[in-house]
Amino acid sequence: MSPEKMYDDFVIKLSLASNSRAELRKVIVNAFLDEKKGYWKDKTQVVTRYKYFVEKIKEGNRIYLLRPTFLNKGIDFQVWVEKFDGEKDKRPSHGTIVEDVKEKLKESPTQKKALMAAIERVWNCEDPDKVLSETPLKFKRGLSSELILKALKWLFIEQDVTYWNYDGRMMLWRGIQKECDDL
Repeated sequence: MSPEKMYDDFVIKLSLASNSRAELRKVIVNAFLDEKKGYWKDKTQVVTRYKYFVEKIKEGNRIYLLRPTFLNKGIDFQVWVEKFDGEKDKRPSHGTIVEDVKEKLKESPTQKKALMAAIERVWNCEDPDKVLSETPLKFKRGLSSELILKALKWLFIEQDVTYWNYDGRMMLWRGIQKECDDL
């Protein structure tokens, strides 16, 4: 018979800005290392869970990181967006982001260079708010450009943590480039 389990939930506001992949990875991993460990209370296993609020979108919803996720047995996290579809919190998948970017490029081919340059700047660790203030992106359909860039910031960081010994954020960036090159 497995032990009873309960959860001890923590909510933390986390701000992370750096133009260095190594520094971003170091700060996020150190934040995770400061988490309270799981424990036992009255013969019940208590699992600590964390929600890190990391970005706010002008529409009012927020981006948060959820830990633990039990994917990579330790330092993993998931990127979530409040009311992603207008109602429920969801994880923006790489595929969802790529498909939205493709739709934007079809809607406004004249903005292709600006949108891809904005994504590349976020990939190069520039702050999405700074990128958006310097790059006017106007699309009528799909997710907001702000949501796309801020979600990508954290998806890139997640890839850096998970695949640091490979090429981290490059896998997602190459996927976006490959899917959008012919548009």
